[in-house]
Amino acid sequence: MKLIKLIGCLVLFSNYSFAQEEEKKENTLPVKRKISTVKSKNSIKIDANLNEADWANAPVANDFIMMEPDNGKPEPAERKTEVKVLYDDDAIYIGAILYDDKPLSILKEITERDKDGTSDYFGVFINGFNDGQQSYTFYVGPTNCQSDCVQSAQGEDYSWDAIWSSETKITDKGWVVEMRIPYAALRFSGEEKQTWGINFFREVRKLRHTFTWNKVDNKAGNLTQQSGILEGIENINTPTRLFLIPYSSFYLNSPAQEKAYGTIKGGLDLKYGLTDAFTLDMVLIPDFGQTKFDNKILNLGPFEQVLNENRPFFTEGTDLFNKGGLFYSRRIGGKPTQRLELGDNEEIIESPSAVGLLNATKISGRTKNGLGIGFLNAVTENTNVVIRDTITKNQRVETIEPLANYNVLVFDQRFNGNSSVSLINTNVTRNGEFRDSNVTATVFNLNTKKNTYNASGAFRYSYVNSYKNFDDKKGISTNINLAETAGKIRYSIGGQYISEDFDNNDLGVNFQTNYFSLSGNVNYRILKSTDKLNSFRVNFNTYVQFDNRTNYLQDQNFNINLNFTNKKNHSAGFGMNVNPFERHDFYNPRVKGRYVIFPKNYNTWVFISSNYNNKFAFDIEPNIGFAEAKGWWFWGLNLSPRYRFNDRFTLIYRNNFYNEYQDLGRVDRVGDDIVFAKRDNRTVETGLEGKYSITSRMNFGLNVRQYWSFSENHSYHKLLDNGYVEDYAYAGNANENYSSWNYDLTYSWWFAPGSQMTILYRNNAEFGTDNIDKNFNHNLKTVFNNDQLNHTFSISLRYFIDYNQAKNVFKS
Repeated sequence: MKLIKLIGCLVLFSNYSFAQEEEKKENTLPVKRKISTVKSKNSIKIDANLNEADWANAPVANDFIMMEPDNGKPEPAERKTEVKVLYDDDAIYIGAILYDDKPLSILKEITERDKDGTSDYFGVFINGFNDGQQSYTFYVGPTNCQSDCVQSAQGEDYSWDAIWSSETKITDKGWVVEMRIPYAALRFSGEEKQTWGINFFREVRKLRHTFTWNKVDNKAGNLTQQSGILEGIENINTPTRLFLIPYSSFYLNSPAQEKAYGTIKGGLDLKYGLTDAFTLDMVLIPDFGQTKFDNKILNLGPFEQVLNENRPFFTEGTDLFNKGGLFYSRRIGGKPTQRLELGDNEEIIESPSAVGLLNATKISGRTKNGLGIGFLNAVTENTNVVIRDTITKNQRVETIEPLANYNVLVFDQRFNGNSSVSLINTNVTRNGEFRDSNVTATVFNLNTKKNTYNASGAFRYSYVNSYKNFDDKKGISTNINLAETAGKIRYSIGGQYISEDFDNNDLGVNFQTNYFSLSGNVNYRILKSTDKLNSFRVNFNTYVQFDNRTNYLQDQNFNINLNFTNKKNHSAGFGMNVNPFERHDFYNPRVKGRYVIFPKNYNTWVFISSNYNNKFAFDIEPNIGFAEAKGWWFWGLNLSPRYRFNDRFTLIYRNNFYNEYQDLGRVDRVGDDIVFAKRDNRTVETGLEGKYSITSRMNFGLNVRQYWSFSENHSYHKLLDNGYVEDYAYAGNANENYSSWNYDLTYSWWFAPGSQMTILYRNNAEFGTDNIDKNFNHNLKTVFNNDQLNHTFSISLRYFIDYNQAKNVFKS
């Protein structure tokens, strides 16, 4: 009833707001500009010369308009931009001349693919369906550094990679770009006459000025909804989209306290265009040995640490599968999930750290009517552990994770150019009498015609079948949010309800259940620069969460924060959190129905980020806070200086210090007693990131992370039924001390489009103990102890094969 009343109030409010205010903002979005392309009669050589005769016959897109900081201002004559578009049956071609009256001052740092650098950039945004929903974006810098991403209202997804080519050169008048983007890198309908959404982008980095060809009005909408129109593509005979990417890898491993051994792996990735709009991706015998290491932490809370996905198959082009927030890909091939019951004298002597992935497949695309379809399926192998009786020495084998199938199915219907409704289903089926799970959700995202108001929300239903425990669970989760999304002042209000038995953790992440919440936001921003500021924004946020059973306040946050950028492009800001009420935490006790009361608390922070255009720049963010409990306070400092030695070589040093005193946290359970402790927590995290670029296709990379954290208990307390604690005589040692070290040195060479060789040297170690040693050097030496340190050297080669090119080679 609470949620129904809430939704009723929100809907009534939205009907009034949408009806009364939409007319006032009727002319928010600018008129779309149009450009025509012509079909190339001859082959186009990608050399940044633009000297083929076809370029002379192509219409020009010019008169760019500033997007930031002076939104709507025409581009200056000394930095004008001219762009032309050609096409043939295989690709479209972009030719751009970017004038600059001071070409020697063009910033041109060399970086590897998809890495942000201190450089000018030119980009093209292409929407093959012209529906204002999603664009495929291709950027290139003066040194031919490429970036590409999928762009939507949710932001830019740089995990997506396409195969395309470009060349650039700096001249005495500025710089020139020539790009070839195959149709295989795009998605569009099968119509004879194509009408695409298109926009061109330019960043003049030395000034931090950005421009677009079709005006982007920052009062409303997003980039994908404010593109121009490309016409003229007709009767194209697109080639078969079939790509094979075989790989071979060699690993030389030297684990701690073990002999070195070598491993050779091989496998195949396949991409097949089922139609011009739908693509099949398959990975057979996957190899993720060179993925980035995980930034593990000392986790003192009741929930698992959520880790970033670093495996390419599960990061590339998966935006459709993330609808509804049901998909956490690290569940596939992650840690074993089943719990084993050990006897009094038993111990596990062999246990894998992760479940092996056998194969994975995904199909995704969108019809001409705006229906997006996504299908992802993965199979993981049966995984066993070896258990030994410490007395008899007998051993037995138990299944810790059975053969399992993971599946995600998505239907996403777009309409009105800026709205969508989605249906999502996730399913995990395990072989034998193990837990199975099924979750279904409907999601909507509705915008008014002029993108001034938004209504979004979801309804989710979960069903978990636990064969062994006979405790099948059915639960729901639902939320709704209404927002004004245009103008200087914007706001949003929302509500959420989750039942006790909602559970999507077999293929997703959801830690907290059995609550309802309310949230709100009001923010103000400037839309054009002032005499002293290029940007300014201030936010007011509120959030309250209540337990369904008791109506107790479970979580809260009242927050104000602001940030700005001055005329020299230095950024700064500050914020403050105020939590003026005690909260009843039902999760830290880790016993159903029990809660602990945490006191009122407050904290504040400041940040400064200097202009990255300077050779030396830095980020600094101190923070401090306290709770209304004796001695409970904390402080932290994030400090990250960086230095760009030249256009090839950059180093970034990161430091994170955090200290908390007299924190209250659960440490153990003794019988029916739940034991908490007053403790001091300290974390020191240091990182070094470096790159040296020989060319944009050949790069060295360095990534180092040292982490040390401990939790030292000073007094122990028993949790009472009323949520408070009293002194307790605890005989154990619940201190925790954790250290880890990771070092990656890589060499990457893109020797052909889509083909890459990578050489990696990695060493890493970690250890944990209940003995606290506060000497930093001692802890660091312990990590480097030969009994802890692992070494890996690997070479991986991936080769991109285009079926059409291979077919022509065999014919000749």
